Amino acid sequence: MQKRLIEYDLPLADISEESAREKNIRHGHPSTLHIWWARRPLASSRATAFAALIDDPGEDNPRQREYLLDLVKRITPWEAVKDKPPSPDERGTGGEGWQAIEEARRLIQQQYGRPPRVLDPFSGGGSIPLEALRLGCETYANDYNPVAVFIEKATLEWPQKFGIEIELPVSEAEQTNSASQLELTIGDENHKSKIVNLLAYLVEKWANIILEEARAEIGRFYKPSADFADYTDDKNNKKSAPSAKSADWIPVGYLWARTIPCQNPACGAEIPLIKQFWLAKKDNKQIAYRPLPVSPLSRRERGPGGEGQAVAFELLDSAAAIKAANFNPDEGTVTGGDARCLVCGQITKATDTRRLARAGQMGERMVAVVEHHPRQSGKRYRLAAAADEAVFAQAAACLEEKLANWPYLESPLPDETMANDLRNLWVQLYGFSKFQDLFNTRQKLALVTFLEKIKGSYERVLADCEVIYPQITQMAQIKNKKSVDFSPAELARAVMGYLALTLTRTSEFTSTLTRWYSEAEAPRNVFSRQALPMLWDYDENNPFSNIAGSWKAMYERMLYGSRESFEGYWKYAGIVSNYSATNLPFVERYFDAILTDPPYYDNVPYAALSDFFYVWLKRAVGEQFPELFATPVVSKTDEAIMEPTRHDSKEAAKAFFEDRLGQSFKEMHRVLKAGGVAVIVYAHKTTDGWETMLNGLVQAGFVVTGSWPMHTENKGRLRAAASAALASSIYMVCRKMERAPLGFWNELQPNIRARVEEKLGQFWREGIAGGDFFISAIGPGMEEFSRYRRVETYTGEPVGVDTLLAFIRQVSTDFLVNRLLKNASRESIDKEAQFYLTYRWTFLENKVPFDDARKIASAEGVDLEQLWGKGGFVRKTGADIEVLGPHKRGEVEAVENMVDALHRACQLWERGRKADLTQLLAQTGYGQSGAFWQFGQAVAECLLDGSKEKQLLEGLLVGKETYIRGSAEAVEAARKPRAEQGRLFD
Repeated sequence: MQKRLIEYDLPLADISEESAREKNIRHGHPSTLHIWWARRPLASSRATAFAALIDDPGEDNPRQREYLLDLVKRITPWEAVKDKPPSPDERGTGGEGWQAIEEARRLIQQQYGRPPRVLDPFSGGGSIPLEALRLGCETYANDYNPVAVFIEKATLEWPQKFGIEIELPVSEAEQTNSASQLELTIGDENHKSKIVNLLAYLVEKWANIILEEARAEIGRFYKPSADFADYTDDKNNKKSAPSAKSADWIPVGYLWARTIPCQNPACGAEIPLIKQFWLAKKDNKQIAYRPLPVSPLSRRERGPGGEGQAVAFELLDSAAAIKAANFNPDEGTVTGGDARCLVCGQITKATDTRRLARAGQMGERMVAVVEHHPRQSGKRYRLAAAADEAVFAQAAACLEEKLANWPYLESPLPDETMANDLRNLWVQLYGFSKFQDLFNTRQKLALVTFLEKIKGSYERVLADCEVIYPQITQMAQIKNKKSVDFSPAELARAVMGYLALTLTRTSEFTSTLTRWYSEAEAPRNVFSRQALPMLWDYDENNPFSNIAGSWKAMYERMLYGSRESFEGYWKYAGIVSNYSATNLPFVERYFDAILTDPPYYDNVPYAALSDFFYVWLKRAVGEQFPELFATPVVSKTDEAIMEPTRHDSKEAAKAFFEDRLGQSFKEMHRVLKAGGVAVIVYAHKTTDGWETMLNGLVQAGFVVTGSWPMHTENKGRLRAAASAALASSIYMVCRKMERAPLGFWNELQPNIRARVEEKLGQFWREGIAGGDFFISAIGPGMEEFSRYRRVETYTGEPVGVDTLLAFIRQVSTDFLVNRLLKNASRESIDKEAQFYLTYRWTFLENKVPFDDARKIASAEGVDLEQLWGKGGFVRKTGADIEVLGPHKRGEVEAVENMVDALHRACQLWERGRKADLTQLLAQTGYGQSGAFWQFGQAVAECLLDGSKEKQLLEGLLVGKETYIRGSAEAVEAARKPRAEQGRLFD
């Protein structure tokens, strides 16, 4: 069978570097079109797609091999995507990036004689099918989640189908803003008409119309400072009202703090829940607000319901003012849910904070306003005033009126209940059960108003498309010679789709889970993590401000995100479908390749999170897309994740996930052509997740023929101290091919060991580190194991993937320890030291689940239970394990292994007890052991700069030669017989 390039080699370092760098690219990247969780980098998707499709020239053609590997490097950078092809009326061949991708497409077309058919059955955010589409493939994207499908349509289907150049009619051109910020129009100096990208033009036009209609209706609830000239200060605001000179300064954000009553019966004051008091925290600009000291009210002064006073604030508008006030803005009033009263100092514990919130006793209070001048850079701040609160109250009254007169059947507010998922939807712990609970009154008004304008615009958008349509069909030449194969109604539906996505993108910055990021002086969206966490103080963004998070910023960012789709090299549109991967709507042996990124066990609750968007999309365009938005929330019945809350037990949830993933792999095997390639991306850090995935692959009939670890995170996170998560994704290359009926485990082990060690040597040179190193070894081991339908021992006992993984881990730890010890052998240190070194390399100083630590210990022959407890260097806390350094475990009294000796030596060195240190090394014999010192050096090299343990080890190692000599002298002195003192009369 002809090998593919990906089964021979890949330029790992280049692909990994570009994939990690891509995380910092926002301008024009498709990920800015709309958020989707765990989206694959375009760089690795593009490189692996080409390498999986193109044949390996073989050993007889080394130059062609080298050329193809160099081509992979040239198509990988983001610049290759940004490079535009020449316009039809321009001479030349385009830039280097365009030429590289054009060459890749040509080679694929030449090999297959047609566009190869490629499927991604778990397409999610669409990165993988987008890159297959870019390479000229006939691309099919499928996902069970309707929100994912909707995003894929906006990424893979609509831009390619409707993103054509047209000449606007004169009447339409005269109304178009020639200074469009998106620069999507091209003026013709000799004519009044304009050449525009059809889809981008219509989306921008209608997004602006909706913005202005909404502004005309509710813009008055976001007043500039000058409108407050008649307000009088109250006792809670020590700043005077802004002057009339503030007329051009507009509010871009209102900063709020949630509140609870102090639980001290003698106090009862309002506690503003504030994580930190910074408004701007930059090197050249530091602004904060400080709570003013107040005294507790007497029982007589408190209200009839026992309620206490509110805390006042003052603005500190410079670093000097902050220093003069002797105030630390980093110290907020709430930590982990524990709230500190600013009046009496009592702490309300997190359990009580949650109880009060669920009981309806958590309020909120506007504390500051962020302002921006359209013609100036930077922002300014003021404390919230009574007039701000009055305008907010007016907005609440407007919302009530709008709800009372809502013309549509379904309520505009998302009253759907969130999924029962306390692991990820933390807000439910505080009584937030419905999605409408995540928005304050004015935020609801803004989103409902935009929603109303979108719903009411369909007929006008359709009429607009019908007016422009004749101009499209009459054009003599269309960009890339595309034919017009759509109707005005289809075009209008796509425009409506982008308007709805603008709404959901705006909702991310128009929620009480939107954070004010003082380091950048900008709002941070709801999903800065894959969860709905509780937020104590939040930013209420002004959707009419034109800055980050506003309606205008969101549609511009969305169009920028898909610009390379609008202006790319597309000959085809992607084919997007909404099916379960366990039941694909394709005939057998239909696809040349399958490239996919399946769910990672329990990593991301896609359906539960995407409900946040679904409830708004359903209301905005459910009528135009009934096939996607027919249910109240995203269906979770058949979602292939390990989610215990949906099942009777964790075991049942695991069994469900195994079944669904296994069925998905069988479907992939069914629709893949004989000899076809499947590339499966997986990045789960626990062997439980890997065991499930690999079992599914083997049982479906796939043979693993290669695997490649790709760094997909920023370099700064590759060995992050705060996380033991993987920085790499593993790209498993599989084939649909015949397998041998039976293999014997005893005979396979030497082959597996040799293959794993060979690949680990390559991965070591490529800089694969930590937990990634062990996971990277799984693929090479599977290459030998999966060639057989059944693997047995000589006695006929079946050998499963769990046994294979245990063996791979043992081989990997042997390899790792030998490499880390350099001049010393693995056998020269005891098994406890081998475990300690392996743990430090893999997990640094992090706590990890017990099972992850146990599997490393088992590979080294160590019983974890013998190492924890009093005096041990392992601590078990609940379901987690922590391996303690010398500074955490207390005085080491008994030295029972090499780790104990190293820790005791560090403790004595830190206390300056050099004589005792020398004696310890002499008595244990480690002073003269080169392996002992190499062990200490290896551990130090594993740890990150700034680590206390690293500092202790490096301090000890600096004096190594002195301690070696001293311990040798002590040993020698101990060997000499002592002269006995004689007695006088003997």
